[in-house]
Amino acid sequence: MSGVSILILTKNEQQDLPGCLASVAWSDDIHLYDSVSTDETVAIARRAGAHVTQRPFDNWAAHQNWGLANIRFKHPWVFYIDADERMTPELVQAVQAAAAKPGDAVAFRLQRRDFFMGTWLAHVQTSPFYMRLFRPEKMRYERLVNPISIADGPVAQLGGYLDHFPFSKGVTHWLERHNSYSSFEARQIMDNRRGQAAFSLRKVFTAADFHERRFHQKELFYRLPLRPVIKFLLLYIGKRGFLDGRAGLTYAMLQAIYEYMIVLKVRELERASS
Repeated sequence: MSGVSILILTKNEQQDLPGCLASVAWSDDIHLYDSVSTDETVAIARRAGAHVTQRPFDNWAAHQNWGLANIRFKHPWVFYIDADERMTPELVQAVQAAAAKPGDAVAFRLQRRDFFMGTWLAHVQTSPFYMRLFRPEKMRYERLVNPISIADGPVAQLGGYLDHFPFSKGVTHWLERHNSYSSFEARQIMDNRRGQAAFSLRKVFTAADFHERRFHQKELFYRLPLRPVIKFLLLYIGKRGFLDGRAGLTYAMLQAIYEYMIVLKVRELERASS
């Protein structure tokens, strides 16, 4: 018995799902949490013996929080993974060891490797750290998109890598997906303005918890002018994305385009509300 349940979020993932399922086949409790796919995603999961729960998608935080509260996991520990991600053998061993002897931790953070154009984006990747192993009753998410993971208790670090292939369906699909993400981000920015979201410049640099620090960094970033230019310079120069070669340059440019999409959509919402 593995002692760890698997949670896979999907929407029309028939291309990537088989590889993901193969990487988590060590678990005896795999759950597919599906946003009403119209392709073969659900059939593929059921053939692999996974449990399937379906719910129409509304936003990331609400969707993920509903899943943690309502899906009946067999084990006290859950590992969350997306269909375009793969667990490495080293990560599987680390997850099993952590679940067996977690100490006082209620969640574990890991490092993810993003791949593009056959290259590991070792430098230009926006954020390599993700909280993916946790006790579901101790975890919640905030934000409409790119949600912040919040654990109710101590968080420890896992060894091994989670491999991510965000361009597995091509650049066109990535742009379409980020067109949707940018709409959610624009709504989130407007919601934060109306609600006067808590922001601390001090916590941008000093918050002990990575995810709390990340929240305040996002809030600071969305207050800056010329964000697309800043995003490109931060990734390509500040994080030395140029060391990732052509893939690093292309990725930094795509992220700047994504940021500009958010800027334009915020302006649209501002005009609509004035």
